[in-house]
Amino acid sequence: MDILGKVIEYKDTLFSSKKYCIIYLILIAIAFISMVQPEDLHHPAFELATFVVIAILGIFCVCYALRHNSDDELYKTAFVVIICFGLICSLLVPICGVSDEKEHFVRSEMTSRGVIVPHWNGEEMGVTSLYNHTNGSLENRYNKGVGYETIHSVNVITGERNLNVFDAQHDTDKINYTPEIYDSAFEQNPFFGYLPQAIGILVAKILDLNIIWMLWLGRIFNLLCFAGLASYAIKKIPCLKVPLLVVACIPITIYQASSTSIDGMVFGLGILAVAYFVYMYKAEDSSIKNYEIAIFSVICLLLGLCKLTYLAFIFLLLFVPRKNFETKKHINLILLLCIAVVALIGIAWSHQVTPTLAHSWRSKYQPVNSTLQINYLMNHPGHALNVFSRFLNEEILKLSGQFFNFFNSAKLPHYSDRYYLLNTAVQIFLAIVLIAYPNNVKFDLKTRFGAGFIILLVYFGTCIVQLLSFAKVGGHGLGISLRYYIPLFALIPIVFQINYGDIKNNEFDKYAILISIVFMASMVLSFALKHY
Repeated sequence: MDILGKVIEYKDTLFSSKKYCIIYLILIAIAFISMVQPEDLHHPAFELATFVVIAILGIFCVCYALRHNSDDELYKTAFVVIICFGLICSLLVPICGVSDEKEHFVRSEMTSRGVIVPHWNGEEMGVTSLYNHTNGSLENRYNKGVGYETIHSVNVITGERNLNVFDAQHDTDKINYTPEIYDSAFEQNPFFGYLPQAIGILVAKILDLNIIWMLWLGRIFNLLCFAGLASYAIKKIPCLKVPLLVVACIPITIYQASSTSIDGMVFGLGILAVAYFVYMYKAEDSSIKNYEIAIFSVICLLLGLCKLTYLAFIFLLLFVPRKNFETKKHINLILLLCIAVVALIGIAWSHQVTPTLAHSWRSKYQPVNSTLQINYLMNHPGHALNVFSRFLNEEILKLSGQFFNFFNSAKLPHYSDRYYLLNTAVQIFLAIVLIAYPNNVKFDLKTRFGAGFIILLVYFGTCIVQLLSFAKVGGHGLGISLRYYIPLFALIPIVFQINYGDIKNNEFDKYAILISIVFMASMVLSFALKHY
């Protein structure tokens, strides 16, 4: 009787959700048509089959979301929709087809073997020394034996980058553990950012699966970690749950979290940090215990170790009302001590790992030296002014084109899809949900300015870090991407508030979740068109 009751209940849910399901189908049909180009229709049957699968999956997710759209259950919706579309994304995206995924995959495999600190096999020479050593031409540092130790199968699978599994030749090979060298492996990143991927790869090894499963399970476990962090954040935050869910479901968020990139950990920890801050901000008087301050500090530290500029999130502690803390005596000293400890550890970590940037493949193509870059900027104020002005125009314009434009394999360069309709639609949707969302909570002016300052601090800090660690001396190519700033979107509802009215009929939330599902579905359809 229980099973029959569940069937009847879901049937009733489907019937009551009919309007939303029809809207979903209409919108993904429009999105699909807007993306179709004649050169993409290589296998119409596959693309049509993908559309049917996505239509059915989307209807399931819409119905599930409408059944679990209360504040107490919204985290379940977040977890389910992220997993459903992220899982397909993990399997559809070509081999190492996400930006820098080759290196992330190598580092993940190393972590699966218990390598906490990667060992560089090669002569320790600074990038400047390498550049000058050959009188203006970079020395080839990537001869045999120079790089990081991995296994043969990793070199095999990364060698088939941008191919789908139908075109790849070696994806069904058995895992070959013969030690080999790969030239770059994000040595500067902390090992814990690759633990989920490493667990997935280890499972593939233990089960003696084909080598493609190392990549697929690495991606899937990374996705599971992100979905867990994001859904817990939505459960933890006492308000603004829908805006947080929308941030977690931005197409580029799912795209990166469904790869072996460390971005999944950055996104998850960043969203969790914002949720924890709002939780403390809205807490009752004298309810926040010291261990909760420590938890927030650890979250910010882990986030900052993965992405240095996000250490700035620790300053959110200063905007929690003092009356909310259980300990009133010396609370300012406690907060300042937490901020100082996190900042010092982060700075020490940065100082320790900065020299390892010379081991990256990037230094092979352009001489990177932070000291020389600073000296060049100081001696050429006109160039410095031009570089910093780019932060406010060219770079922002570049980022605005990346909301629905992804790394597009061998066909086109980075973020060069021409999905103008969807790219614009995502931005309008985010503006409505994050800025015009009918908030039922107020943040004081100090907190709003503080959150806005942190957004600016992370943005400009990231630009400067890229200028010093990525751009060649005298150059201005920062190589920044929208994915660097995803956690900042979670702060936007705090900074901008238009309406404080309570939501009575929940229609806004329903449509916000529905459209988020539409964009995720459209993303998956774009992969079927581009890569198959």
